[in-house]
Amino acid sequence: MSESLILPVLPLDDEVVLPGMVVPLDLSEGEIRAAIDAARALADNKPEVLLVPRIDGKYGPVGVRAVVEQVGRLPGGEPAAVVRGVGRVRVGSGTTGPGAALWVQASVMDVPEAGERAEELAREYKALTTTILQKRGAWQVVDAVNKMDDPSLLADNSGYAPWLTTQRKVEILQTADPADRLERLVEWAREHLAELDVAETIRKDVQEGMEKQQREFLLRQQLAAVRKELAELNGSSPETEEEDYRARVEAADLPEKVREAALKEVDKLERTSDQSPEVGWIRTWLDTVLDIPWNNRTEDSYDIAAARAVLDADHTGLDDVKDRIIEYLAVRGRRAEKGLGVVGGRRSGAVLALAGPPGVGKTSLGESVARAMGRTFVRVALGGVRDEAEIRGHRRTYVGAQAGRIVRAIREAGSMNPVVLLDEVDKVGSDYRGDPTAALLEVLDPAQNHTFRDHYLEVELDLSDVLFLATANVLEAIPGPLLDRMEIVTLDGYTEDEKVAIARDHLLPRQLDKAGLTAEDVTVDEEALRRLAGEYTREAGVRSLERSIARVLRKVTASVALGEAELPVTVGDLVPYLGRPRHVPESSLPESSQRTAVPGVATGLAVTGAGGDVLYVEASLADPETGDTGLTLTGQLGDVMKESARIALSYLRSRGAELELPVTALKDRSVHVHFPAGAVPKDGPSAGVTLTTALASLLSGRTVRSDVAMTGEISLTGRVLPIGGVKQKLLAAHRAGITTVLIPARNEPDLDDVPQAVRDELTVHTVSDVREVLEIALTPAKVAEQAAA
Repeated sequence: MSESLILPVLPLDDEVVLPGMVVPLDLSEGEIRAAIDAARALADNKPEVLLVPRIDGKYGPVGVRAVVEQVGRLPGGEPAAVVRGVGRVRVGSGTTGPGAALWVQASVMDVPEAGERAEELAREYKALTTTILQKRGAWQVVDAVNKMDDPSLLADNSGYAPWLTTQRKVEILQTADPADRLERLVEWAREHLAELDVAETIRKDVQEGMEKQQREFLLRQQLAAVRKELAELNGSSPETEEEDYRARVEAADLPEKVREAALKEVDKLERTSDQSPEVGWIRTWLDTVLDIPWNNRTEDSYDIAAARAVLDADHTGLDDVKDRIIEYLAVRGRRAEKGLGVVGGRRSGAVLALAGPPGVGKTSLGESVARAMGRTFVRVALGGVRDEAEIRGHRRTYVGAQAGRIVRAIREAGSMNPVVLLDEVDKVGSDYRGDPTAALLEVLDPAQNHTFRDHYLEVELDLSDVLFLATANVLEAIPGPLLDRMEIVTLDGYTEDEKVAIARDHLLPRQLDKAGLTAEDVTVDEEALRRLAGEYTREAGVRSLERSIARVLRKVTASVALGEAELPVTVGDLVPYLGRPRHVPESSLPESSQRTAVPGVATGLAVTGAGGDVLYVEASLADPETGDTGLTLTGQLGDVMKESARIALSYLRSRGAELELPVTALKDRSVHVHFPAGAVPKDGPSAGVTLTTALASLLSGRTVRSDVAMTGEISLTGRVLPIGGVKQKLLAAHRAGITTVLIPARNEPDLDDVPQAVRDELTVHTVSDVREVLEIALTPAKVAEQAAA
């Protein structure tokens, strides 16, 4: 039967005392002093207290009976008592006793005898504890542990172990069987020993790394001193900081990954002999990396009104692209106000494609955009590029390798957010060296170009803040995946009034400066400029107009030198300077009237690489006596246009009776369709209605109205289908003096893009069926009969 005791409780907050342990207790705490005083009041010789761990304010069910060995003061003067644990007891119910302490009834726990299993575990635990103490440097404790023969005492001695948590010590206190205690302790000792091994390995690695860095630093200092001495002996100046690549790399503001790659190359450079050709390659690579403005960015100008003023001052018209740039700046300014930065790896770059005929200002617009935004500008000419390495760079394994044009453009710009103009992107070709347009897919994709990797650099370059402007004459020449990554802004050409304004405000001042003249020296009146734009040049852009102005000013300069010139240049001076105009006014010598004066000729509208143009279609029937049949097509036509001619002929044959056309004559006679300007390739479906009208005019004998031009694709059922380039075609019709234009009904929304001044001078009919086209385009039968008579 267990011995019953009545003892005062001495609580231990978050501490555990095991049997056999001797610990000092601070008597300045009220509960501890009350328990010691109560025990001494009950027994003068060896008073006993009950040490109970109190975890999170709760008493444990098992405590330790302890003897108060001594009461006195610590070396610092604080009152203290030394107690020694005697044995485990179970805490019972509370009772009464002298003093202010808490008294409880307790019963002594029975501790089983240690068996063979406990002896074996004790030996293993001793070995583990010895190893741990040696690693911790506690050599004086090792002998004391090895001298313990009692397994139970050895297990309770773990109360001194600092690597055991309070909760684990409570487990040891509450476990009576020595074998169970030792089993737990062995497992915990193994865990702690493994932790010590890992910590020691880490410490050794860190120490070795530090020693290696210190040794490398000392060796480099010695090497630098040796090089300095050698340089002085040779009479040469010591290396400067610019020539020391390591110092340059460490001083440069490089991204972390770029810095690591550069330092690796510096290490390789220092290990490589000066006679090795690899030294030059490494230095070239390091120079390229150090020249790139990795963290340099110009501040964007968010003054929208000032930006618009810059664009308007540099270019007349082009409202679509100006509006898009202003929208872009407004969005950036809004994001800057709200403090919005990089989102999903992307900054706020953009990719715009400026598509239009030559001479409309696509290239010069890039410089104006950069100036309006306060950014640097760089132009990358892509015309004729056929090597993919021109875009992505060459591998460093090749002799003469260098970075691609994109990286070189960023380096030339000196900032990471320039305006980069990719000029003539539709002229890029492909051959056995690869397809450059495929390399541009990543460059011009805002979702990918923040991690662009050049083959030469082999480090990531962030292009997400670059504003890319690509220029092209023909969008059809650009691959679909690349075109899908760009926002298309179409520049369709200028009206005559716009050309006059551009000539007056931009072209004339520029050519005066080139000719060494001033506005006070020579004046060109507006009527002369209008005649130059309307009669001497007929184009979508203004390049020929500028050349004509330059030619006039050269003539004037030469005349001034000879003392013959009249400084004001008027309309009457143009013929002596330039000769007779190539494009005479329609009112005096109408070309369309001459062309359509006979049946079988119709006026169409087309879009070429040079913009919109007027296209004539001529048809004729062979003499029946020749015996020729079928369809002959000439004029360097593409497959699509040939198919349009066959469709037109098939439609007329199937609907001859309805249209009151003598189609039976086609049975024994061949049809010849010709497109003049045979040296110019022609293709596309938009000449379908023109072909049908020309053939209908031929069969009916009714001429086509000279003031009418048309465009549209046809189907076998006579439907007029939509086409593209309506704005360019209407501008071409306006330049040619056409007054009536027929377009497909489904293209009616495209009329909103046509300048109001052009629409006011044109009568536009929207048609959906070939019958409507023939009714409007062909002259009435009576008129045709009178003309024939």
